[in-house]
Amino acid sequence: MALLNTVISWLMKKRIHQIELFLKYPHEVQREWLKKLLHSARDTEWGQSYEFKSIQSPEMFRERLPVREYEELKPFIDRLKQGEQNILWPSETKWFAKSSGTTADKSKFIPVSEEALEECHFKGGKDLLSIYCNNHPDTNLFAGKAIAMGGTHQVMEVSSESIYYQGDLSAILMQNLPFWVEFLRTPNLSIALMDEWESKIDKMARATIQHDVTNISGVPSWTLLLARRVLEITGKKHLLEVWPNFELFIHGGVSFLPYRELFRQIFPSQQMHYLETYTASEGFFAIQDRDDADDMLLMLDYGIYYEFLPADEFSSYSSEAISLDEVNLNTNYAIVITTNAGLWRYLIGDTVRFTSLDPHRIKITGRTRSYINAFGEELIVDNADKALSIACNRCQSTLLDYTAAPVYFEVNQRGAHEWLIEFDAPPQDMAFFTEIFDNALKSLNSDYEAKRYHNMILGEPIIRVVPLNTFYNWLKSKGKLGGQHKVPRLFNTRKYVDEILQMIS
Repeated sequence: MALLNTVISWLMKKRIHQIELFLKYPHEVQREWLKKLLHSARDTEWGQSYEFKSIQSPEMFRERLPVREYEELKPFIDRLKQGEQNILWPSETKWFAKSSGTTADKSKFIPVSEEALEECHFKGGKDLLSIYCNNHPDTNLFAGKAIAMGGTHQVMEVSSESIYYQGDLSAILMQNLPFWVEFLRTPNLSIALMDEWESKIDKMARATIQHDVTNISGVPSWTLLLARRVLEITGKKHLLEVWPNFELFIHGGVSFLPYRELFRQIFPSQQMHYLETYTASEGFFAIQDRDDADDMLLMLDYGIYYEFLPADEFSSYSSEAISLDEVNLNTNYAIVITTNAGLWRYLIGDTVRFTSLDPHRIKITGRTRSYINAFGEELIVDNADKALSIACNRCQSTLLDYTAAPVYFEVNQRGAHEWLIEFDAPPQDMAFFTEIFDNALKSLNSDYEAKRYHNMILGEPIIRVVPLNTFYNWLKSKGKLGGQHKVPRLFNTRKYVDEILQMIS
C-alpha cells in the first residue's frame, strides 16, 4: 500500500498546474466554457428553441435565456425520465440525482449526464485529493481505506425500452466509479448503498473497524452517527484508537462550525486535517485549498458557467445576474449555473459571498429561502452558525443540530426568534448562553441589532433545548434518514419548528 500511496500522490499533484491555469485566467476560462456548452447543445430542443448557434456573448446569453428554478425545468426533466432524449443536453441521460437539500415534501430530480460525472463530479473528487496532496506531500492517505457516507439508488423501469436510475448523488457516484476505486474504499457497495439507514450505520461500523481507515467524507451530522456506533462497538474512547492512521475528514452540506469541537474530541490529534467542499446534485463547485481557511476556491473548469444575483434581488431575477468578472467582495449572491448536464441559467438556491477575487474564493452563507426576515432583521444561516459557535465556545458546550423560526407579533407581545437546539454537551447556565448568543448575533448583523434595540421590535431569543435524537427522529418520521438529508436551519414560517415541538410534546 505504501507504493500505491506514493504513485497515487504523484498522479494527483500533476493536476495542480491545470488548476493554476484557471487561477491565472479565470474570466477567459469561464467564457470558453460558455462557448463549449452552447456549441455542444446547439442541436438539442433547447438549443434550437433559443437559437444557441447565434449567441455570441455572455450578454446575448443573458438576454435570450431567463433564469429558472426547478419547477420551470421539471416538465422537461419528466420527459427525460420517460425516455426522451436530446432535450436539454445532447448525450443520453439516464441518471437523476434526487436532491435532498431540504426536508420539503417534494423531491427534485436533477439530470446527471456522462459529461457531468466525468468533467465535474469525478474531476472535483480528484482535485480535492490533488490539492490535499500538494499541501501535505508526506501524506499517507492512500496507504489505508476511505469511507464515503453514501446514499441509495433505485432502478426505475418506465417500459421495456426505457429504464432510468435515480438516487442520492453520492450513490450515483459510487455506482459509476472505476472498479479499481473499490480497493481504496470501505465498506463494499452492498453495504454502502443500503436504503435502510439504521441497519446501514451498524453494518458500516462493523465492516469499517476491520480496516485501516485514513479518511472519511460526508455530512458532519451523519458522520458523527457512524463514529458513535464505531465507538460503541469497540469500546474505545476516540476514533484514533480504532484508526490510528486517520488524517482527513472531508465535509460539506452544512457549516462545520457547530461540529468542530465534537470532531476534536473524536479525533484528538494535532495531525488531523479538515477539508470543506461545496458539492450538490447540480455540480461540484468549490474546494477548500488552504489549511485552516474558512473559504473555498471556486473551481472554474468543471463544465459549469457561473452567474450571480445579488441575494436581495433574487425574487425579481431576470437578466440582472452578473458574470464572474463583475462580482464584488462581501456581497451576498444567489448562484445561477449553466452546466454540462443541461441546466441552463438554473438558480440552485444557495447564497455565497466572495472573500477573494484573485483567486476567486467563496463562503456559503445560506439558502435563498433559508433565512429569517420577519421583522426586517435579514438573519442568514452564516450569522446563526457563527453566533452559535461563539456561544458554545464561551459556555464550553457543544451542539448537534438546530433550527429556528420567528414568533410573530401578538397583542401586547413583541416578536422574537425561537430556536430549537439539540446539545451534545448543554451549557450549565442557559441564560448566560442566550445572552452571549444574542450579543454575537448583534455583532454579526446590524439589522438584527437594530431590531433588538431596547427590545422595541424583537425580544431576546427564545431557546428551547430539545432531547437527544430529536432531529434524528423527526427526519426519520419524514422518511429523510441518510447522508444527503439535512435539518433546515432558518425559515420565515413556523412549519418545521411547530412540527418538532408537537412531536416532542
